[in-house]
Amino acid sequence: MPLKPLCVRLRDPCKKCGDFFLRWIKAKKSLARTTRHGYEEHIHNYLIPHLGHIKRCNLKVRHLDLMYDAIEKENAERVLHRLRVDQLQKDRDAAHQAWVRAAGKKEERRAARRTFLDANAALREGKRGLRKVTSAATMHRINDTLSSALSWGIKRESAFAKNWAQLVELPPVTRPKPLVWTPERIEHWKRTGEKPGPVMVWTPQLTGEFLDFVKDDWLYELWHSFIFLRPRRGEMAALPWTEVSTDALWLRISQQIVEVVYKLYGETPKADSVRTLPLSLESGDNLVNFRTKQEQKRQEWKDAYDETGRVWTHENGEALHPDWISRRFSRLVELSGLPPVRLHDLRHLAATLSLLAGTDIKVVQEKLGHSSRQITSDTYTSVLPEMMRAEAESVMAVVPREIPFKVRTPMEIPAEAWQGDVAVFFAHGARQSADTWAVGAQPHPDADLLGMITMAGRGQDDAANAAVKWIRDHCAANDLELVRVENFNDRYPEEQRSAFSLTRFTIARSKSPALDAWSLPTGLPSAAIRTARRGPSRRRKARESTSVH
Repeated sequence: MPLKPLCVRLRDPCKKCGDFFLRWIKAKKSLARTTRHGYEEHIHNYLIPHLGHIKRCNLKVRHLDLMYDAIEKENAERVLHRLRVDQLQKDRDAAHQAWVRAAGKKEERRAARRTFLDANAALREGKRGLRKVTSAATMHRINDTLSSALSWGIKRESAFAKNWAQLVELPPVTRPKPLVWTPERIEHWKRTGEKPGPVMVWTPQLTGEFLDFVKDDWLYELWHSFIFLRPRRGEMAALPWTEVSTDALWLRISQQIVEVVYKLYGETPKADSVRTLPLSLESGDNLVNFRTKQEQKRQEWKDAYDETGRVWTHENGEALHPDWISRRFSRLVELSGLPPVRLHDLRHLAATLSLLAGTDIKVVQEKLGHSSRQITSDTYTSVLPEMMRAEAESVMAVVPREIPFKVRTPMEIPAEAWQGDVAVFFAHGARQSADTWAVGAQPHPDADLLGMITMAGRGQDDAANAAVKWIRDHCAANDLELVRVENFNDRYPEEQRSAFSLTRFTIARSKSPALDAWSLPTGLPSAAIRTARRGPSRRRKARESTSVH
């Protein structure tokens, strides 16, 4: 029996896609609130306007291609609209400055004020209908929504011949790579006011400066937690005291605050985002301090205090709005004079600091609440200059090289340093700058230097290797023998190994008998062995006795 056409096989073949999309989203009962809101935006802003009029049986991949072509055309118009609004914004700001600075007659000030009001009205009018550009990432999400709807329709109603969304080719998504605020980028920002990229990360030094600046802020402990615990803002806004243990040093992320159409809702995070975070002693102390501050404010506000049970609150106990947290952070960054970063960028910073400290990326993934290691690797491993240098140095270290050095004080071993024909002394290295080491030779820490060199090196081992080469050259030039070299670099605590090096040398003035004169293998003559066993001969004893008398 020949297969009937699709329009005949489908129930209600004349039903249009728009009705189907609305029925599909209504049937999805288990969607999270934010996911549902995203799907509804895609349906009402894109799918229904472009595909809603098409009959289900007639839908083909070309209709999807036309939709995405139309979106890209709209993007070009939105870019031009944004440029016009930006210019109107500049004109309004300039008019406001002129009005503020206007001096002289009232007529001049009135004219400046009128110019400002006109520019402000033009800006308001220009903003009408302004919409964000639909990025490649958003187009992929729209296509995912469409694919989910078509798959549901095929399984539940045989509503479509194929899942046409799976055949669409979209522009690739390029995630903005986090960039570090290096001195060169900071100088450019100070000169032009331009950020090098949308996602910026502070260095450890800049992070410390920010924490020092906000140490007296009511929410200092919150900013510290964002930097070192890697939470999301909605997770911090929802955190209750019941999920914190300052004795066992942990807190559990099990709730979040989300905003949907300007309303706040409490939700359980995705399964991978529910996690327990260990606390350092400092983080634990910070939480204790903040609880103490809250208790003091509770006594001050008395009955007016808002009992929310949340960890992070305003001084009157009111819960924090996630958007307010972001705005407050941005204001503090602006007041500090530091290069700008977003609140969400602190997650990049926290991940990078952990990687810089040697934490395994799997551990970082779990603390961030990511579903896969790849997401963490692709998104949050913005490599600090120190990490990039360490990686470059590790590659260089694979190829052994002789470390060049300069002799600042020639080696001289005084008579009192010798114990018979043997002298023992240490070569102590200390990092002078990022790439420079000084190595001095001393019998003991309080003694005068026997000599000193400087060298360009990357770490402890380079300093030790340069010291060995220096002493070896000295021995060769002065007919001395380097008997023993002992490396004590591992005796330093971990935090000091990047700054110090220690090597002990044993040298001798009389060289050991050389092995070169012996042809191996050769046994001793049998006569010599017998002589050695029975001792000196009678004739030799008599000769020795005569010489004594």
